Formats: sequence, structure tokens, C-alpha cells
Amino acid sequence: MQNQDTSEDTLTTQERIIAAATELVASGGISALTTRAVASAASVQAPTIYRLFGDKRGLLDAVAEFGLTQFIAQKLAAEPNPDPVQDLRDAWDAYVAFGVSNPAVFAIMNDIGSSHSQSMSAKTGIGVLRTRIQRIAHAGLLLKPVESAVALVHAAGVGTVTTLLSTPENERCSALSIDAREAVFSSLIADARPVRNNNLITLANGLRERLHEVDELTPGERLLLSELLEKITK
Repeated sequence: MQNQDTSEDTLTTQERIIAAATELVASGGISALTTRAVASAASVQAPTIYRLFGDKRGLLDAVAEFGLTQFIAQKLAAEPNPDPVQDLRDAWDAYVAFGVSNPAVFAIMNDIGSSHSQSMSAKTGIGVLRTRIQRIAHAGLLLKPVESAVALVHAAGVGTVTTLLSTPENERCSALSIDAREAVFSSLIADARPVRNNNLITLANGLRERLHEVDELTPGERLLLSELLEKITK
């Protein structure tokens, strides 16, 4: 009877399979990811793939997780721009560049109904975006509640990459990402558009995001004030 793989051997095998699968997806798209092709490229038997990843969906999720984890690590390691608005611009540009350069991984990441959207890396990515938008709110420049802004930026970013990827490469509009970015920013950020009477909204958003810093309020008072400030910003 053969010995079971050790933890170290299993980890090495997993890494080799994911690397092979990632290369196949990058060169031939999701359709190129077959058990036979991965097994051959990774020099393993097909049952090993099923044992470690369950099925093709599990392997696809692992490929997406691997690509997203690398991207998130770069985002976390990057020094934030002192200007919070420019920092968000840089983040948008990096996300679009990643999606366009990794179309198959992007498709897996954003597959409707996939469990991957709830993965730790996906949640970490949204957390990084939330932190950047909170910086804008703290500067008194955000026109919408933070969570609404996070959802809008994420949706617009996904839509922008999807549109670019669905257009033949030689027909893609180089200005599309910039135009989409600035259109979204103009609806979210006070200094990105000439809006009258926006000071009250930005101040309310900024104060709401910093209520946790006010020690003089009781929890009930803090909750009530948060609800009133939210009402102002809608």
C-alpha cells in the first residue's frame, strides 16, 4: 500500500497543478482547462487533481484565487499616494490593467453565482478599496456613503473591464477606462465636479465616518447621529 502524501508534498503538488492550470488558462482560456491537459502539464495523475480540488470548478476557483492573491499582495505592498483621490485613481487603473491582462482569471473571479466572490482574497480586495474610499471621506470630499461608493466603484470597474474584454483588441477605445473612471468619480468626489451645495453632504459623510472617534457620545447617541447624517447624504 502506498504512503499518503505528506503535507509538504501535497502543498508542492497543489502549487504545481495551480501553476499548470494558470498557464493553460492564460494561453487558451477557460476552455483549455481540462483534467487531462492539467494532469499532463503538472506531471500528475487525474485522480490527484480530483482529490485536491474536487472538480473543474474547484480548480478554476483555485486559479482565480492564485491570481487575485498576487494582485492583492501588490496592492497591499504599494505605498499609498498622499492624495486620497489620486490614490483611488491609481487603484482603478491597476485593477483595469490587471483585468485586461488576465481575462480568464477575471472571468472566473466575476462569474455570477460563483463562490469565489466570497473568498478571503475577494473580501480583502474589497477591504482595500473600502480603505481608499474612507480616506476620501475623512478628507471631507465624499458625496455618498462609503458603502454606496464602494459598490459603485467596484461595479463600474468590473463593467469597464468586461466591456474592454468583449471588444476586439484592435478596436478598444484607449480612453474608455479614463472616461468611465472620471464619470464615476464626478458622482462621488466633491473636487471632481463643480457641484453647488455639496459642502453639507461631504461634511456629513466625513463626520459619519469618524463618529467612532467621538468619546463623548453614548452608543445610542452615536447611532442616532449616524442615522441622521446618513439621511442628509441620501
